[in-house]
Amino acid sequence: MEKILRYDHVDIAYNGFLAVKDVSFTVEPGEILGIVGESGCGKSTLIKAAMGLLGSAGMVTRGDIWYKDKNLPDLSPKELQKLNGRSLGMIFQSAGSSFCPIRTIEAQLYETMTEHEKTSKAEFLDRALELLDKLGFEDGKRVLGSYPFELSGGMQQRVGIAAAMLLNPSVLFADEPTSALDVSVQKQVVEEMLLVRKTFGTSIVLVAHNIGVIGAMADKVLVLKDGETVEYGQTQQVLTHPQADYTRALLSAVPRLRRA
Repeated sequence: MEKILRYDHVDIAYNGFLAVKDVSFTVEPGEILGIVGESGCGKSTLIKAAMGLLGSAGMVTRGDIWYKDKNLPDLSPKELQKLNGRSLGMIFQSAGSSFCPIRTIEAQLYETMTEHEKTSKAEFLDRALELLDKLGFEDGKRVLGSYPFELSGGMQQRVGIAAAMLLNPSVLFADEPTSALDVSVQKQVVEEMLLVRKTFGTSIVLVAHNIGVIGAMADKVLVLKDGETVEYGQTQQVLTHPQADYTRALLSAVPRLRRA
């Protein structure tokens, strides 16, 4: 099967300091890859590199990041901007902080959509309400009319998923999307993301320090330590027969979530 995303021997540095070293993996259409490891191991850096979100201090210093036939580090900012949102989506760790507090959810989602395509307000509302309905919101009109602070943390995170899916990207990056939530809301967000894959056939790259969340969602898992690959393979194989002491330590330290 064709790989929709491929990292080939990628090094990433910040101000000359190597934060990610020789990491390779692939993602197929509709597949979920989990990236797990302790804080500071390079998980978020890996996915931010694909979307050009490393900031002025960060850069890919070696290797390639392929989205279909495009090598993302070789693209100009303008070319990458066209892909971000439409082809590559991102759910941030705390969706609430990524929304403007003084504008409604509707205004912000509409702006996101019109950045990439010409659409009427009516067409936007039809699409947004349909998406919110598919993601389990029974009161989509109220959500759209709300300001971010009027929504709970779990609702903000779910709206963040909707915002990332508005243009139906092929690949969705999720940067610790459940870490700021309590256990019951974590389960809800996990279920929403699995619904996104089922409904839209989206490939998901999920970053988490909680290997239980990875076990509940991912088809494959990449275990990182100090910016380097410790283990990589099918989730069931890695979690039931870990080869590295570091993976075994992660498994013993973190409670599991069962797959639905």
